[in-house]
Amino acid sequence: MSLILTTDNITKKFKTKTAVDQVSIHVERGEVYGLIGRNGAGKTTLLKMIAGLSFPTSGTYTLMGPNGETNAQMLTKVGVLIEDPGLYANLSAFQNLKAKGLAYGVNNDQYFNDLLRFVGLEGVGKKPVKNFSLGMRQRLGIALAMVNSPELLLLDEPINGLDPQGIAEVRNLIHRLCTERHITIVISSHILEELSKVANRYGIIHDGKLLAEATNEELIARCQPRGYIKTSDKEKTEQILMSMGFAQYSFVGDHFEIRERVDEIGAVSMALAKEDVQTLEMKTEGQSLEEYYFHLTGGQGNV
Repeated sequence: MSLILTTDNITKKFKTKTAVDQVSIHVERGEVYGLIGRNGAGKTTLLKMIAGLSFPTSGTYTLMGPNGETNAQMLTKVGVLIEDPGLYANLSAFQNLKAKGLAYGVNNDQYFNDLLRFVGLEGVGKKPVKNFSLGMRQRLGIALAMVNSPELLLLDEPINGLDPQGIAEVRNLIHRLCTERHITIVISSHILEELSKVANRYGIIHDGKLLAEATNEELIARCQPRGYIKTSDKEKTEQILMSMGFAQYSFVGDHFEIRERVDEIGAVSMALAKEDVQTLEMKTEGQSLEEYYFHLTGGQGNV
């Protein structure tokens, strides 16, 4: 994989408030990168800087084309749906695409119709956008962001306010954009449960700071249940763990941390008792993805 976007300590200040504070993210070509954070965490401000809609106070970002294109060249290949899609309420979906196309020098009716078909709006005809559901507007907004045939798509809270049907439609659309159109997507959300259904990798942002970057696999590993056992005899305990077929364990501080078959920790204690080894402390811990996120950001708060 190759990087399509990096930020290097990018920062944005508004008078006395620092909205984005020295954030460095790394987005690989072809992936869906989930930018997760509470409302007001700095996600929108970060996306606006990457889109060229706002200038950093300090730090830089780099857009990398497959053939060595510069930032200026790559910005024309970035699709953007940030905050409101900016729809013309009295125009049809096709007319909205046509108007956006004129701004990019694109005047291809077949291409516009193909975009409407791709986002599931091929049957809306001349129906004005003001009569669209919120989910239909969001899908049209994504179509508008694709008018310039982007390589990188920036989507800011595209499922916010949608009903379950609308969320499923947008989720499916994001998946198809990545797998069928091979578009790299950076998508922000404050709903980790939904983001985890489409993202390959995450950046967790809180109060303008990047707290962590992780792949799906790394996040799952960090949330993996663990068993902890403290005994009166370290050597005998390790012998028993090995005899019972445990391989994923380590001795940390004054206790064993077991990372597999956690539900069998009680059986380990019974086996220890038979060898006259006393169990001094025993517990299991585990957390969901959302619990891990809340732990990093200091509680549930405004999500």
